[in-house]
Amino acid sequence: MRADRLVSLVLLLRRRGRLTADTLARELDVSTRTVLRDIEALSAAGVPVYAERGRHGGFALLPGFRTELTGLNHEEALALLTAGSGRGEQAFGLGSALASAMRKVVDALPESHQAAASDAAQRFLVDPETDLLSRRLVTEEVPGATMIEVRRAVLAGHKLRIHYAATGQAPQWRTVDPIGLVTARDRAYLLATRSGADRTYRLSRVLAAEELPEPAQRPNRVDLDRIWRERSARFLSGSDHITVLVRVNPARREELLDTALAVRAEQPEADGRLLLEVTFQDSRHAEWALWQLGTDAEALAPQSLRTSLRERAAAIVARYEDSS
Repeated sequence: MRADRLVSLVLLLRRRGRLTADTLARELDVSTRTVLRDIEALSAAGVPVYAERGRHGGFALLPGFRTELTGLNHEEALALLTAGSGRGEQAFGLGSALASAMRKVVDALPESHQAAASDAAQRFLVDPETDLLSRRLVTEEVPGATMIEVRRAVLAGHKLRIHYAATGQAPQWRTVDPIGLVTARDRAYLLATRSGADRTYRLSRVLAAEELPEPAQRPNRVDLDRIWRERSARFLSGSDHITVLVRVNPARREELLDTALAVRAEQPEADGRLLLEVTFQDSRHAEWALWQLGTDAEALAPQSLRTSLRERAAAIVARYEDSS
């Protein structure tokens, strides 16, 4: 909306001083011509913005000008700035809106606290792109146009038509009643119903989406946390899933959890190792995951998994056995 963009333009000039039209256009994701029209609109509305010519020129506000925004205390602003510093800023296609909100948060603080809050937020890092072992965390991408349609339908309570590519199937168009959106481990999901049946769609598999004018068949109030727990429980009880009891070196715990579907139980043992009960997609998945950990993990149950791992190890030994 133009009103939000005008506020963002003023906040940019307040925070960073003189800026060129090109810089403002990049920050606001609009054309230079749009920026010039917005500057004219602000001047006509009485906002003291002026242009400076020359090589180092640009647009600036008269000293002392301050917008009227709701104030926040230092801790509240720090919490919001920290939340906005992680990769989650792109969740549900709201990254640009979050950037605009962060500018408003900083501007809402008393001037004496602005620098302190910004500096403090730099001391916190939320969800970096890699972990300590340099393993890159991959966030699934959802096209912006698709995300906008999905988000609009969820918030407006309208039916949604999606072109969905389920695993191992050709993409198909489906009409669903959207309930809500969830992110889990850098993946985004649409919770919905289809012909009254519960459905969960991974947003990265939605190839296209269209908000429909018809109202969605859904309750007025919703508890997404409860719904997510229930659907997760049903997913984990799938017929092909396998639950494994495994003893693992604590240093390799995160690697194990990265490959498992879920952790059902965990407790330390006297020798310093961890005893975990974890769920995998199927037997082949479990065998592959534990094989990656070598001697740092031992499958205790089921026996069928221990047998398959022992046979794989024996085959490796036989391949490299000295035949001379």
